[in-house]
Formats: sequence, C-alpha cells, structure tokens
Amino acid sequence: MNPDPNRIGSPETPGLPETHGENGNADLLLGGRVSLAQPPSGYRAAIDPVMLAAAVAASAGDSILDLGCGAGAGALCLLARVPGIRVTGLDLQIDLVRLAGENAKRNGVANRFLPMAGDVARLPPRLAPASFDHVMCNPPYLKSGAARASANPGRDIANREGAAGLAVWVSAALIMVRAKGWITFIHRADRLDDLLAALHGRASGIAVFPLWPGPGKPAKRVIVQARKGAASPLRFLPGLVLHQPSGAYTAAADAILRDAAPLSF
Repeated sequence: MNPDPNRIGSPETPGLPETHGENGNADLLLGGRVSLAQPPSGYRAAIDPVMLAAAVAASAGDSILDLGCGAGAGALCLLARVPGIRVTGLDLQIDLVRLAGENAKRNGVANRFLPMAGDVARLPPRLAPASFDHVMCNPPYLKSGAARASANPGRDIANREGAAGLAVWVSAALIMVRAKGWITFIHRADRLDDLLAALHGRASGIAVFPLWPGPGKPAKRVIVQARKGAASPLRFLPGLVLHQPSGAYTAAADAILRDAAPLSF
C-alpha cells in the first residue's frame, strides 16, 4: 500500500512548512520550536498531528494522553504550545516509542512526556482509567482490508486498522478521559460517519471541524472533539481552509503550523 494519498501535507505534497534539520536527520515543526527525528522509512508524520495538537485546549496542570503517539509529533507540538502540562503517549510500535523518548530528550521535555508501548485494545494497567483531562488521537485512517498491505510493516500499522477498529480507539479514549474531560480525534472526512457512530450515546458536546484543502474543495480531514458526560448538542463548525489558490498555506493555517497558534473551536 502506498502512503495515504489523502493525507494532508504528506511527504509527497510540496509546500510543507516543516524543514529539515542541519544534519538532515530531524524535521523542524512549529517554526523550529520542535525537532522531530522520524524513521527513515515507513510512516512519517505530516501536518495531521500538528493540527490535532493545535485543537487540544489544554491548560497548565492538565494531563494529556496521546493514543497512537508515534514518534511524538503531536505530543511535542502540544508541549511546545502549552507550558506546564504533562503528556503520556501510547503506541503499539516499540521502535516508535523509543524514538518518541529520544525526541522528548531532544526537545528538553523528558520530564513532561512519557511514551510507552501498548495496545489500545488492551490498555496497560499502569494507565489509570478516567485519569486524563484530555485524550488526543490520530488513529489509522484505513479500514482493515480496505487496501493491499504495505511492504513496510510500520507504515501498514500506522495507516491501516488491525484488530482494533475505530470504535476500539474511541472506547479507549473514553475510558481514559475523566468525567467532563475532552477527547479529540483527527480522521479522514469520508469516515466521519464511523466516528460519530462510535461516539453516539457515549459522549456529547461533539464538534466537527473540517480541514478544507483549498477554497471550494471538499474536506479530506475532520477534527472531531467530544466531551465525556456533558449534555450539549452537536456543532458543525466552519473549519479551516489550508491552502490559497496559489498552493501556499493560508494565513490562518500558517499561524498554526509555524507560529504554534491554537485552533479555536
């Protein structure tokens, strides 16, 4: 399987705001605030985890769980934007967990970012249920069997659901977030119905925030936020246009990707 062709700002898409570090082995995110070493092959984070982190309205003192943290792109962006928080990461791939730990040291946040190996379908006992103020999640986007398996196992695990389907990821997020806490997902727009179905009757205060590739173009990504145990109606928000007709990022998108601005719901 090739990398997801709908992944916004994938390595195949020109015009990324991220740049390579001087030694070529790290990417610089948020205008250089985050230095991210990534695997030389397999899944490589683009702007999706950056946008996800921008949508998490964390405050100093909050505890955040990043499900499917990978090499730590989303967690590190959130830590760079919000001082005084702590992030726990969970990922199935041990190599990525080790790399996330190295990235935490690289960015000077090893005392505030704890990545660990684990499966969302069998949450590690060391993670106490209902102990996080926020849970953020960038799960695999493709259904199991939706495409031919990649020759690269790491890329396949990151892009395609295994035994744990989307409903399992939602369940894990709701188990781990505290009452009245928030869960935030980024996913393909064509799977919004699956995500809303998994949330139905289990969370409220749902907000759907589309990411439009350009003016007049259909959304390929949505950010969905929901609150555990709060009664409020679903909101479908105007969203964010990412690119100008020229292909350059819009001022609003650039503020998030380069200047670490929050994405306001």
